[in-house]
Amino acid sequence: MPVIYLSPSMNSFNKCLGGGDEQLYMNKLADEMEPYLKSSGIRYTRSKMGNTLGQTIKESNSNYYDLHLALHTNVSPENLAGKLRGMNTYYYSNSKLGKRAADIIVENYKTIYPTPALVKATPTLTMPEVRRTNAPAVLVETVYCDNEEDVNWLKSNLKSIAANLTKSLTQYFGILFINPQPPKRGTVTTQGGNLNIRAKPDIDSEIIAKAPNNSPVTVFGEWQGWYVVDYKGNVGYASSSYITL
Repeated sequence: MPVIYLSPSMNSFNKCLGGGDEQLYMNKLADEMEPYLKSSGIRYTRSKMGNTLGQTIKESNSNYYDLHLALHTNVSPENLAGKLRGMNTYYYSNSKLGKRAADIIVENYKTIYPTPALVKATPTLTMPEVRRTNAPAVLVETVYCDNEEDVNWLKSNLKSIAANLTKSLTQYFGILFINPQPPKRGTVTTQGGNLNIRAKPDIDSEIIAKAPNNSPVTVFGEWQGWYVVDYKGNVGYASSSYITL
C-alpha cells in the first residue's frame, strides 16, 4: 500500500481574515485527512509541529515515500491584498509523477471549489518543498487566506476538502477511496491457518502480510466484503469473513 509524507504548513505568520493563521488551518485540514487516509489504506508520516522547512524536507528524505504532499494557503501581494482568489497546486517542472499528481488534484478540486476556473496546476523550478524532496511532490495552496470569501469557504469545508484531496490520492495510486469509519479492533478467526493481507481487494492480488489465527488487527474501513486492516504496521485488504470485530 502507498505511503505519503503529509506536510501541513508551519507558517504561523500568514494570518487569515477573521482569526487564525495558515499553520492552524492546514493542520486542521491534515487532521481531517487522517481518517480518510487510513480508511483508504494510505499510510502516512506527518511533519512534526515546530519543524523548519529544512527539517521537514530532511525528514521526508530520510525514508521512502510514494508522494510528498504539502498543504498551504496563499497570500496576495500587498497591492492586491484581499482581491485574489483560487487554488494553485505546484509541482517540480521536471517531475512527470509530480505533474500527474497535481493534475489529478486540480481536476477533483474543481468539483468542490466555488470558482473552478481559478483552480490550476503550476510547474516550478524554485520552490524548495517540491524541488528538494526525493519523493514526487506537490504543494497545494488551498485558498487565499487574505480573501474573505476564500477563508470562509475553507473554514466551512475542511472535511470535504480533506475527502477531495484523499480521493485524488487514491486515483493517483490506483486504489479505492473508502469512506472512514471509527477504527475497530478485530481478531483473525480462521480455522487455524494464516489470513492473507493483500495489496488490493482481490483474491489474486499480491499478499503483503500473513496474520496468524487469533492475531489482533485494526480495521479502518470496509468495501464489498473486504476490510482495510493494519496488522503490525502492514496495511492492506483482508476478507471480512475471517475477522471478528
